[in-house]
Amino acid sequence: MDRHLQFTDQIIPFLKTMKKSVTMKKSIFVLFLFAFVYQYSYSQQNEVKANVTGTSKAEQKIIQLSKDKWQWMSDKNVDALSNLFHAKAVFVHMGGSWGTEQELNVIKTGGIWYKKADIHEVSVNIIDKTAILLNRIDLLAVVGGNEVTNPFMVTEVYVKQKGKWKLGSLSFTKLITQS
Repeated sequence: MDRHLQFTDQIIPFLKTMKKSVTMKKSIFVLFLFAFVYQYSYSQQNEVKANVTGTSKAEQKIIQLSKDKWQWMSDKNVDALSNLFHAKAVFVHMGGSWGTEQELNVIKTGGIWYKKADIHEVSVNIIDKTAILLNRIDLLAVVGGNEVTNPFMVTEVYVKQKGKWKLGSLSFTKLITQS
């Protein structure tokens, strides 16, 4: 009996220590898991912001103009777009190319409704008074009454005139993705 009591007296503190150790390990694991999930979700949410760090104020201005343009296109805000689009701008789509007036008309009438552009990557190069922006996007649009989603690399060319940036070209290049 004494031997049993002696074993019990030794094992109970050991088990309590183990229980605390396992609980601590679980707590640390849960804490790291939470931190990883938080970091992953935060990085996904701010992916575009992460890609534009270290950019100049002019580059940030172009990136913001591009984001605003996507929102205006989604909202069919042709007034804001007509202020952004240069009168001689060209627009290249999968189905053809045309000028500013036709692009604004297509947006206004819903010929193409740019519902949502999910921007995955953005880069800007400024050469003198010309800015070239590349967006890798997934575009949800309604074309001819059909809702479609396509991956694109969109090239936007802006020119600076009288201190204001104007969109001179918008070209969509469909990307081939692997399933």
